[in-house]
Amino acid sequence: MANSKYEYVKDFEQSDPLLPNTWIVVRIDGRGFHKLSDRYHFLKPNDRRALDLMNAAAVAVLKDLPDLCIAYGVSDEYSFVFHPSCQLFERRNAKLVTTIVSTFTAHYIHQWGTHFPDEPLQSPYLPSFDGRAVMYPAVQNMRDYMSWRQVDCHINNLYNTTFWAMVQQGGMSNTDAEQELQGTVSADKNEILFKRFGINYNNEDAMYKKGSVVYRQYQLEAAKPTPEQPSEGEKPAQTSRSQQDKLQKLRRKAQVVVDHVDIIKDDFWEKRPWILSGKPGKLPVESGA
Repeated sequence: MANSKYEYVKDFEQSDPLLPNTWIVVRIDGRGFHKLSDRYHFLKPNDRRALDLMNAAAVAVLKDLPDLCIAYGVSDEYSFVFHPSCQLFERRNAKLVTTIVSTFTAHYIHQWGTHFPDEPLQSPYLPSFDGRAVMYPAVQNMRDYMSWRQVDCHINNLYNTTFWAMVQQGGMSNTDAEQELQGTVSADKNEILFKRFGINYNNEDAMYKKGSVVYRQYQLEAAKPTPEQPSEGEKPAQTSRSQQDKLQKLRRKAQVVVDHVDIIKDDFWEKRPWILSGKPGKLPVESGA
């Protein structure tokens, strides 16, 4: 690369690597999605088309970036998780966040017509997302983050399901429904749904209640304790570039699936140890093989 007198401007760039040996969660959120959902007539309280589109974009991101080990989405947000061993882009904050955000947005827009064939995108109502990266030093911290998002999903969905039932089926105004729901707990909302509208919340779609979990599928294993973190002062084993390339090739062979299950309890993680270990599992045996 030729040198020039202008090259000194590179000195103004700042390196922004994230801490080594930590879980990296890149969380993206839709920008101005309230107006977007109104413009394209999203159904309330949940629009299956919109959620399927979010999931399709997330699946595409995991296929594009084999370094990702799991993602969780609800409403207009998605959280993408990199294993502590990840060395993608030398763990630079801006590179990781912008790659996730731009890749997700590109696939979201590309697949819009598949899910909303009668609602073509029009300026200025175009989808966009922002993002940020957060580091978690231990498995439990990362799992607690994922649990927080799933609990939030349940709380918000129960509220929204009750609110929109009161408005759409009960004929109440938005203000009156909000006032009546102030101070209520889960049992109160379940009672309103069942006694007034004959809705058993337990029978609602699992995606609405639990959100969407995206990961690579291998053969499920017998439940056993999840991998422990290295003891204090102990560095995780480093993988060479050739080993990393081999792992990426193995990950690309796995099917990326969307699930709507409980990720708070240990069972999900124990049966899928490859998520926390960062090492690919055994590919499922094809039927008839």
